[in-house]
Amino acid sequence: MTPSTPSPALQHPRTLERLVKGQATQDGAGVKLSRVLTQDLQRRLDPYLMLDHFASDQPDDYIAGFPNHPHRGFETVTYMIVGRMRHRDSAGHEGLLQNGGVQWMTAGRGLIHSELPEQEEGLMEGFQLWLNLPSQDKLCAPGYRDIQSDEIPEFETPEGVRVRVIAGHSHGVAGAMQRDLTQPLYLDLSLPPGSRFEQALPSEHNAFVYPFRESVDVQGQTVPPQHMAILRNTELATGQGHDGVALTAPASNTAAARVLLIAGRPLREGIAQYGPFVMNTQEEVFQAIRDFQAGLMA
Repeated sequence: MTPSTPSPALQHPRTLERLVKGQATQDGAGVKLSRVLTQDLQRRLDPYLMLDHFASDQPDDYIAGFPNHPHRGFETVTYMIVGRMRHRDSAGHEGLLQNGGVQWMTAGRGLIHSELPEQEEGLMEGFQLWLNLPSQDKLCAPGYRDIQSDEIPEFETPEGVRVRVIAGHSHGVAGAMQRDLTQPLYLDLSLPPGSRFEQALPSEHNAFVYPFRESVDVQGQTVPPQHMAILRNTELATGQGHDGVALTAPASNTAAARVLLIAGRPLREGIAQYGPFVMNTQEEVFQAIRDFQAGLMA
C-alpha cells in the first residue's frame, strides 16, 4: 500500500446530473460489450470520447477479440479486471494485459493494433476508455505503456475504502499516468457497505462515476450498478464552484461496491469522429482515411 494524505473535507460536493444506461453492442470480431459513454456525450464529458465495459464468462462472447484495426488522434486506456488479453501494434509494441493491469496507448498520428484474448474459458472483464488528444498532439509519435497491476499505486482510507490510482492524484498519491493538458483522473474504488469516499476535483473538470459491482450514492441519489452517473459541475448560486465528489456505499449492499471515478479537464476543441479516427475537423478525418488506405499507418 502507498502512504496517503488525508484531504480536507469537501464544502460543496457535486450532485448527480443524470444517469446513463450502457447500450449493448458488439465490436471487433463480435465481442459483446456495453457502450456506456457514447458519441452523443463526447462534448458533455470532454476530454473523454468513449467508455466500453466488457464482461462475460461465455467464451463465444469474447474469444474472437479485436483483430487488427487502426486508430489516430486520441489515447486508449484498457483496464483488465479479470482475464488476459494480448496487445500488438504496428510500431512493434507488444504486451499482455492481466488481472488489474492497464494498457495505455497513444495512437497519435496512427497505429494499427490488435487485442486478442489469451484464454479460452472463464470470465473476461475489463474497460476501454478513449481519452482525446489536444490538437497540437493529434499527430504526435505513437506511444505505448504496459502497466502491470503491481505498478498501480494503491491506498486505503480510514473507512476501509481501497483506492487504485490509475491516473491523476488522490489523497496525495500520484497515479501511474499523468497528462498535463487533459489532467485525467482515473480511480478504481472499492467501498465496503456503509463507507464514504471524498475526492477533490477542480470545478471546471467534467466527471462521472460508474459502479460495476453493487450501487453507490451521490449526495443521497442512488446510482445502480452498471449505470454511469454524470456529475454536475455548474457554478453554485454563491458564485463558488463544486469542490469535489462524495460517494457513499449503501449499508444495504451485500458486498463492497466497485466504482470507477473518472474526471478530466475539457479541451473545448472541435471533435470530428469517423470510427477509429478522432480529429478536430472533417477534412482531417478524410486525410486519416486516405493515409490508412495508403498504408501510412502500418
